[in-house]
Parts: sequence; C-alpha cells; structure tokens
Amino acid sequence: MNETVRSYILIAGAATVLVALVVIWIRARRKTPEQREQERRSLLNAGGRIADGTVVDVQEMNAGTAPAQLLIYQYDVAGVTYHCSQDVTRLRHHIDLHSCRLGLRASVKYDPQNPGNSIVIAEGWTGLRA
Repeated sequence: MNETVRSYILIAGAATVLVALVVIWIRARRKTPEQREQERRSLLNAGGRIADGTVVDVQEMNAGTAPAQLLIYQYDVAGVTYHCSQDVTRLRHHIDLHSCRLGLRASVKYDPQNPGNSIVIAEGWTGLRA
C-alpha cells in the first residue's frame, strides 16, 4: 500500500470513531420522560398563571409494570374550558389522592402561551384545596 491510501484509511477510521463517540455522548445526555415531566412541572410552577379549576376524577390505570395515578381536572381560560389530566404517581407523597373527590376546587397553574399545558400539583406547590 502506498502512503496516500494508508492516510485515507486512518482518516476514515478516526472519523468513524469520532462519530461513534458523539452518538454515545448525545444518547447519554438524553433526558428520560420522568426528567422531562419534572422540568415541565418546575417551569409551570415558576412561571405559570393561576386559574380556578375543579377535580373531575381520580383514576388508577395500569400502564406497563406499575400503576399510574391520574388526577383529572378542568378549568377555564378566556372562555375556553380545558379538560386535562396529570400523572401524579411520582407526587403521591405530597397529596392524599383518596381525599380528592369529585367537585373538589383546585388552583391550576397553566402556561399563558399554551393554556392546555397545566398542572395542579408540583414539588413544593399544590393547588388542591381542602
């Protein structure tokens, strides 16, 4: 083999290794769904507007390996009624879902740019009223 061919092989091998390392680095930094949901709650808790809402239902659903607990609620923003649910499985130590009853008044934090994006509970805040 001549020197030019060897150089091309080395450059191609180095480029392949570099691409593989970048792909591994990007995948390692990818957020899990739980991390994305926690970030969404934090953003809404910090900068969301508050509206009056009502708890419609509390359901436990079997989603995969562990049951998911959903808090279903509704609220009005600018004459539009939003019906939403929030997975509160990871927040159950902050609330007692058995005390949540149909018609329970709640404060809802929502994104003013996207009012359908909302929460009733987050770490350090709850909109559920006794």
